Amino acid sequence: MPYDLTQWPLWSICAIFLAAAAAVWWAGTLLSSRVDAIGGKLRIGQAFAGMLLLGGITSLPELATVTTSSIAGNAPLAVNNLLGSTAVNILLLALADIVFGRGALTSVVAKPATLMQGVLGMMLLGLVAMIVLSGDYPVFGMGAGTIIIALGALLAIRIAARFERRRVWQPAEDAEGSAGKDDGQSAPDQRSLPRLLLVTAGLGLIILVAGVALSQSADAFAARTGLSSGMIGFVLVAFATSLPELSSIVAAVRQKRYELAVGDIFGTNLFNLMLLLVADLAASGPPVLKQAGAFEALGALLALLMTGCFTIGLLERKDKTIWRMGYDAAGALLLFCGGMLLMARFSS
Repeated sequence: MPYDLTQWPLWSICAIFLAAAAAVWWAGTLLSSRVDAIGGKLRIGQAFAGMLLLGGITSLPELATVTTSSIAGNAPLAVNNLLGSTAVNILLLALADIVFGRGALTSVVAKPATLMQGVLGMMLLGLVAMIVLSGDYPVFGMGAGTIIIALGALLAIRIAARFERRRVWQPAEDAEGSAGKDDGQSAPDQRSLPRLLLVTAGLGLIILVAGVALSQSADAFAARTGLSSGMIGFVLVAFATSLPELSSIVAAVRQKRYELAVGDIFGTNLFNLMLLLVADLAASGPPVLKQAGAFEALGALLALLMTGCFTIGLLERKDKTIWRMGYDAAGALLLFCGGMLLMARFSS
């Protein structure tokens, strides 16, 4: 059961949020370099390391909050937060594009594995929306739809892993010569693999604990200020649970590990969709997607469209920018703003 912070003074809730945010940012910043080093030791590409390792670790706060919310009888809220976090995660790529600053981030991502991750994520998000609108059916105490989504996400991870061995694309415009380099061109890390794994596990634990504190303090702040029933509260909690991803992808971009950053976001979203099955297992009553409605379907479709913007960018590989970001990132940003306005109408 989550700890109830709603009875605490507002200043203490804010202090917990800021302290947890600082811890998550510190751990997430260190995490990207460790995951990149582990990928080099295991001879796996940046995109797959970002998807499986970085994406899985930064999804740990969602795992904890989804489980506790579902056990507490708030499964619809858990689904809401998962789909909202999925859309916000894609928005973070636009912020990473601004940090990149030298052109479109997608123009320097040289491996087709990231494109495959994006396309598979779009298919699963479309499946989520279809199940929400058509209704889910119980099977052995779970929803048939969430089982299919979880199996589809596992299959997507396997397919994306196979694409890591594909040759890199020839970049349309090479930003400082980094786009065409293979993952293995960086200097080998001198730290041993067991030490890297141990440090990464410790950072993951910090992200888990601090991420749960972030989510609960944001939820308590929204409840105390009367924002919990509106879109502001929805966005606040979604951004709080996405802060681990933000810190890790900003660090990855600054380290010129662009495929690691994109793989982190696409991978996190695959893990988030798998967590719908966890919500079903932990919750009592009808399947969680059967309790969802048009608002949740809109959230899934919004994330799908935003992912589509970046997959177009990965295909076109143009280096044109607007507002210090690529056209694909700007399109995703505009879609997010428009989607929030549309979802606000449904929430009211």
